[in-house]
Amino acid sequence: MMRSLLKSFFCGLILAAWSFVGSGVADDAPVKSRNSILIPGFDSDEPFLEGWTARAPRNELQPVFSFDSKGGPKNVGCLIVTHDQRDGLDGWFQKSFAVTGGEFFRFQAVRKLTDVTLPRRSALVRVLWQNDAGKMVSADVPEQQLKELGHVPTAEPEHPVDGSTDANGWTTVSGVYRVPMKATRAVVELHLQWAPNGRIEWSDIEFAKTTPPPSRKVRLATVHYKPNGKSPRENCEEFAPLIAEAAKQKADLVVLGETVPTASANVKPQQVHETAEPIPGPSTDYFGELAKKHHLHIVLSLYERDKHLVYNTAVLLGPDGKLIGKYRKVCLPHGEVEKGIAPGHDYPVFDTKFGKVGLMVCYDGFFPEVARELSNRGAEVIAWPVWGCNPQLAKARACENHVYIVSSTFMAPKDGWMLSAVFDQTGKPIAQAETWGTVAVAEVELSQPYIGPYNLGDFRSMIERHRPITTPEDNESRVIGVSKKP
Repeated sequence: MMRSLLKSFFCGLILAAWSFVGSGVADDAPVKSRNSILIPGFDSDEPFLEGWTARAPRNELQPVFSFDSKGGPKNVGCLIVTHDQRDGLDGWFQKSFAVTGGEFFRFQAVRKLTDVTLPRRSALVRVLWQNDAGKMVSADVPEQQLKELGHVPTAEPEHPVDGSTDANGWTTVSGVYRVPMKATRAVVELHLQWAPNGRIEWSDIEFAKTTPPPSRKVRLATVHYKPNGKSPRENCEEFAPLIAEAAKQKADLVVLGETVPTASANVKPQQVHETAEPIPGPSTDYFGELAKKHHLHIVLSLYERDKHLVYNTAVLLGPDGKLIGKYRKVCLPHGEVEKGIAPGHDYPVFDTKFGKVGLMVCYDGFFPEVARELSNRGAEVIAWPVWGCNPQLAKARACENHVYIVSSTFMAPKDGWMLSAVFDQTGKPIAQAETWGTVAVAEVELSQPYIGPYNLGDFRSMIERHRPITTPEDNESRVIGVSKKP
């Protein structure tokens, strides 16, 4: 009995002298989180830090919780979750913080993993918004959205994103969020789930009021035009007045069509390998001059020669006229394969002054993998030169990844096959060029997430944590009619 009292006394002294959370106000009221069980204190001499509790969905899924008072990169302590060899275990530490609706809060922590196969799914943080009764609150969404959908969505959990990892294996996880107007508390959960034999250490945890993120408004433009020049140079020159018009409408990014230098039926027929050019080369130099003149970004596709290979390549040119980057079309239709076009293999995403931009070309849009790989790498806007495609797939690529897509096509709207348009994060065309030789521009705000209906919340932030595990393809030789054991 006396030993227990002494232990409680010393634990209280330690907790009073040292707070694990560097900033933010803990709320000591009971937390009614999702369905879970509260894990009792440890049979250990280490104190359990003030305000933090350990949780698991059920007793049979409970991992081992511990605390290292000298752990973490700064040796100030860390919370630890350890799994045994069983599949499906899930456990987390959580703490409640008082918040005020309309204010912005910043979460940040560092984590270190041991034997965790898939960090994006297993090593996550959730921030739940609640009222004083511990219940979910409604999300703050534009009035227009309420009119269109007819209901008020709930404020679903936030998912801070993984940042860089230092030389010692500590990864920063962070996010800035606007508190829903009806929320009075935020419950922070630090998870390790579905990681047999895995271990996670959480340290340097902060949840504190901060300033709003800067606005990132960007004007996205598409050009609806098919060139009629008699040479690659003439084709390129025909786009000059349309780019000038986009600049007049204060566009930041202008997307042109596919294989612009050779797209005209009037260009003297030649083999593709004879018209392909290096990058940088004549066409990118020309459009680079226009980008610099009008101080905007330009995207187009052209056939690129690199040694003995030819690619269908999309390029991104910056406001300084220089090449920011290029993407080589990964998915090739029969016609290009038969011409000896080579497929690309990478999914680069490029930083611009307004955000991260990915590129894809025509037939890529028929497959979800290309846009998904670009969004996995952080693309907020995908520029898409496209000869023709099912417009429903354009909507799907935008909706399933919650990114903006800007397409420029050589199909007329009456064809019902593709649009030159800006698609928003729901897949809705918010600007469309309906006649030849026109420009359509839409202004969007990249700093504000779209809050989806019902249980989607900020679905873009959820994708990384929730998307399924892809199965590596079997590259070994197969015998027809003989299946390989799983």
